[in-house]
Amino acid sequence: MIRGRAQIVKMFMGMPKFLCFGTVVFLALLAGCSQIERPKVEPFYAVTVPPPKQELNWSNGKMLTSFDPARAAAAPETDLIRAVYEGLTELDSRTLRAAPGVASSWRSSDDLRKWTFYLRDDAKWSNGEPITAIDFVRSWRRLVEMGDKTANNYLFRNIVGMDVGEPKKASPNEDPTDFLKAISSDRGSALARLQVESSPSRRSSPEIGSRSVPKAQPTGSPVSDENAEGKPPLRLGVSAIDDHTLQVELTLPDKDFPQLVANPIFRPVYGDGRNFETSPLDPNVPTNGAFRISQAEEDVVSLVKSDTYWNKRSIALEQVRLVAARSAEDALEAYKKGDVDVVTNAPLEPVAVKVLAPYDDFRRTAHNALNFYEVNTDRPPFNDRRVRQALALSIDREKLSEGDLQGTTQPAYSFSPLAMKRDDTLRLDVNKAADLLDKAGYPDGAGFPAIRLVINRNDIQQRVAASVARMWKQNLNLDTEIIVKEASEMDGVRRTGDFDLLRRGIVLPTNDELVNLTAVQGSARTQLATPTPAAKGGKDEPKPSVENEDEAAKVNGALIPGPEIDKDAVAAVTGSSEGMDQALFELNVIPLYFPTSYSLIKPYIRGFELNGLDAPSLKEVSIDNNWQPAKTNES
Repeated sequence: MIRGRAQIVKMFMGMPKFLCFGTVVFLALLAGCSQIERPKVEPFYAVTVPPPKQELNWSNGKMLTSFDPARAAAAPETDLIRAVYEGLTELDSRTLRAAPGVASSWRSSDDLRKWTFYLRDDAKWSNGEPITAIDFVRSWRRLVEMGDKTANNYLFRNIVGMDVGEPKKASPNEDPTDFLKAISSDRGSALARLQVESSPSRRSSPEIGSRSVPKAQPTGSPVSDENAEGKPPLRLGVSAIDDHTLQVELTLPDKDFPQLVANPIFRPVYGDGRNFETSPLDPNVPTNGAFRISQAEEDVVSLVKSDTYWNKRSIALEQVRLVAARSAEDALEAYKKGDVDVVTNAPLEPVAVKVLAPYDDFRRTAHNALNFYEVNTDRPPFNDRRVRQALALSIDREKLSEGDLQGTTQPAYSFSPLAMKRDDTLRLDVNKAADLLDKAGYPDGAGFPAIRLVINRNDIQQRVAASVARMWKQNLNLDTEIIVKEASEMDGVRRTGDFDLLRRGIVLPTNDELVNLTAVQGSARTQLATPTPAAKGGKDEPKPSVENEDEAAKVNGALIPGPEIDKDAVAAVTGSSEGMDQALFELNVIPLYFPTSYSLIKPYIRGFELNGLDAPSLKEVSIDNNWQPAKTNES
């Protein structure tokens, strides 16, 4: 570069003056044109040549740790489980609605608390044995027996007999997206009281290739009269009526239950699953999905199309290789070299996102996870809904996402990006927020105590908290004390209630509205029994309620007696589409933003649908072996 500049200077020195002037003008015009006309960007991030066969190479994160559905909390494990196991239902990757899986059809009782699934008679394990309803009974019983080894245990707590106590939440991690991953709860005394009917098995060997198969029992089979604690036993609300009929009883009504059981943890395992304890990555484990595991190496797990899958004719891919990547840089390099066709679950930095954004093979999707502030409604003045609403309406979520979070998130105006857009309830509205605070008895913030906002020690969360505090000061004249705790301390703070607002995050691995609402706000039963408290220093808010105890028992299935039940809150757990709206109205939590997931997909890949659940279906994927880039006319 230095030599080139010197030659240019020498050239100018040897020119006549009029030529020198003309050359300068020409170069100046040329420089101006180059500034106006930006360099063209290639349409795709990498040179793209389709493979000759239906073989997909997919980089979906780090190396797998287990092939056990019960332990599959997130990718890459959930990707594998969806490929090699099939549940009662599957999710359409475009609409995220329940589609037939092992169950060809299903129906519910009028109160949405009893669901019956009818299993297809041609569903088989990869070893050729038929799948029966008792496989699901045994597998779901195992979820409870595994206790805190189970992933996302709150997903099955609404099934009768499977509520094993309040779920634990992991402390905030230091991941760039920084959201909590719900983990399983303590077994508690519920497991000791759990009794499940069974009869002698046809085969009892725990080894691979064998399984114990109790005789199917009708719903309502008798169980033991008492246990060591002297308490009545719990009956598991999962029954095999016959080989191809499974019945499930729920504690609370759930209109979305068929969507819930598509989650990987509900998929059946062969036998008692004991082999997962000793050989978590055994490729010989029998499975029942569209693909089976053919090989498990250090950084690659290979899948092939299953010959025993009931709908194998519809599967286009013949082979899938799940390729582990130690870092996002390694995944991008493999994609650029053509070693992989798809990259997902790579923790890209904001600068990498900006570089990749112009390319056609780069995708971004709002992840079904929520970062939010939980409000301590036991403390005045935060027990006044108007105060909570004022705080929520005075936050500029667009500014948070585009500024502090550098465009790597999406503003959260609801509890889930999958929820249908209903209105702009949480859009920035400073005037309305100030009016609400005035009506609650705090005109221009006068007399309002300093807000104790507790967050985990994380650079992103500290930056977000500082911005929110400035917004509350500027828009409502409220002061905020930001209290930073270590990640390991956050659960203790929440248990003791030593906060006004608490930073939380949660992954929502389902689009079941009841389950998501319960995960975000806590026990749905607690919500029903908690009336809206009277406001401080202002007019009392209307509290719609069930008029008498008989009506309360009828609406709520006699779970919570008494006249305090909020009719609108009941709608949140009885299948009403207004459930999330009512939760937003109460604003016991204040949504902030949704994390975003990123991927790179070669243009010859068909049917690889991204969605908020990070749940692409390989059953829908194919490769256009004849794909060629579109020709462009060069001027």
